[in-house]
Amino acid sequence: MSFSGDDQRFMAQALQLAERGLYTTTPNPRVGCVIVKDGEVIGAGWHEKTGEPHAEVVALNDVAARGHTPAGATAYVTLEPCSHTGRTPPCADALVNAGVARVVAAMSDPNPQVAGQGLARLNAAGITTECGLLNEAAHELNIGFVSRMTLGRPWVRLKIAASLDGKTALQNGVSQWITSAASRQDVHQWRARSCAVLTGIGTVLADNPQLNVRGIATSRQPCKVIVDSQLQTPPDAAVFDSTCAPPQVLIVCATSNPEHRQPLEAAGAEVLQLPNQHGQVDLPALFAELGRRGMNEILIEAGARLNGALISAACVDELLLYQAPILLGDSARGMWHESGNENRHALTELAAAPRLNIIEHRIISAVPRDTALHNFFIRARFL
Repeated sequence: MSFSGDDQRFMAQALQLAERGLYTTTPNPRVGCVIVKDGEVIGAGWHEKTGEPHAEVVALNDVAARGHTPAGATAYVTLEPCSHTGRTPPCADALVNAGVARVVAAMSDPNPQVAGQGLARLNAAGITTECGLLNEAAHELNIGFVSRMTLGRPWVRLKIAASLDGKTALQNGVSQWITSAASRQDVHQWRARSCAVLTGIGTVLADNPQLNVRGIATSRQPCKVIVDSQLQTPPDAAVFDSTCAPPQVLIVCATSNPEHRQPLEAAGAEVLQLPNQHGQVDLPALFAELGRRGMNEILIEAGARLNGALISAACVDELLLYQAPILLGDSARGMWHESGNENRHALTELAAAPRLNIIEHRIISAVPRDTALHNFFIRARFL
């Protein structure tokens, strides 16, 4: 199937619109739509948040607001129009009723409730349909939604801030701050697009992080997930801070101690018990549960032990590495402990080492009045 230069251009516009919902659409996918007639854009829109009109309906409303009619037009949409009734009516029906002549979708919808049925409904109504234009970009934009729909689990990113020699803290645990203020602010864009930020009890006790989004305009704060096998989280920990928004805190434990559980629940946390056979939190089961709850993307900000357990359990899809041009020496703490999982042993062969594919790298410049040097950012995916 071949697409024209105009097709490429209009779908690129639809993808740019879809990105406007980067921080807000969860658990729904990010979708944009552009409606074109006689080579002119007569309507455009994007899905902003769950429960509100989908991109196609917003674009059709925009057509009317501009004083045009959609009959005979082409709709460029970044995801196959839905064919089922959820919180909103089917978008495929809206396009049929509007009388569009052609629908071009960037990708099919992996949701089993759709999965080709939207395009089939359009075809049955006599509308020409084409799919696959800028598919990779559309897939990347909704990589978490695709993961949840096809694998039953979110897309998981592991963020690590480290020195040039791969150390994340001094031997005594001091880590604030290895990377620059600009790098730390850059992390907030990953928090903002994530459904949850996950950490371990070690990080809560050592750093007392808030794990919220700051410095970015967003109407939604991510859920805070703490892996805490023995329920050691203090009820007055910073994760319960409600300055930005009422916090949603999920504490996942292996053994439920009522004496510890009650104060945490009184502080507003939900406590979930998910033990494995080693008396620790069952990490694969945790991500399956987060997927069941409609979470598409998870950002992990934890210490070396939990990082190691997650990598060993094959729970991490992507690494976000921020590196500062500083050397901390071999006595400092590393990025991950390969023995973080009790049933795994230290690596003895290079062939067994986790392999990654680097998909992005850039320099993060220092912000004004920041005395730190430029930092390096690497994004890589586990093979």
